Amino acid sequence: MSQDLNPDRLTPRDAWAQLRSGNDRFVADSPAHPSQNADRRRELQAAQHPHTVIFGCSDSRVAAEIIFDQGLGDVFVVRTAGHVLDTTVIGSIEYGVDVLGASLVVVLGHDSCGAVAAAAHTLATGEQPSGFVRAVVDRVIPSIVSITSGDPAAAMAALSDQDVLRREHVKHTVGMLHSYSAGLARAVEEGRCAVVGLEYDLAVGSARMVDVIGDVGEQPPAVGLPRAV
Repeated sequence: MSQDLNPDRLTPRDAWAQLRSGNDRFVADSPAHPSQNADRRRELQAAQHPHTVIFGCSDSRVAAEIIFDQGLGDVFVVRTAGHVLDTTVIGSIEYGVDVLGASLVVVLGHDSCGAVAAAAHTLATGEQPSGFVRAVVDRVIPSIVSITSGDPAAAMAALSDQDVLRREHVKHTVGMLHSYSAGLARAVEEGRCAVVGLEYDLAVGSARMVDVIGDVGEQPPAVGLPRAV
């Protein structure tokens, strides 16, 4: 499906720098609100060339364009509850990279995620949510089930640690996306894209790197020493 129509594709490093700067402005309460005027609307009428695909949670508190201070046409956003993957999500992300020319894919997790908490509750108690909410939980469980192996007491402690759960789910999603999508893996191998996993702090507003595949000019900090974007 590779039909890259973006003649001004940024490097993954440049796209990452755009997001970092935008989040810095958001945290400092000094957003620039770029690319939101009438000229920008007219410019985008014929085509879009976003620099980044952001795959995040549907949580109403985690609006990607706002927390990264981006405007119209800057980011291609895909959202599901608990940022769970399925084939349509992967297809949407591939479209953003191979057709629209995005140079970066971001997996955006956050604290106080209901889907992650529900998955941990199911693992700890065996109780399942009702209706199709169960389908969301079933897709989160593989991200965190590995922490339940070994010592039972340690496993239960891990299931109650929201920081551990969030980070594991983001990392697992990054790995799944890269391994499931041959197109994305090829783009990373060719150096025209990278995949970054972030965890968003609802109170502070910062988005911290926890995982990366590809070259964005930096690596995630050691666990326990988070660094804001």
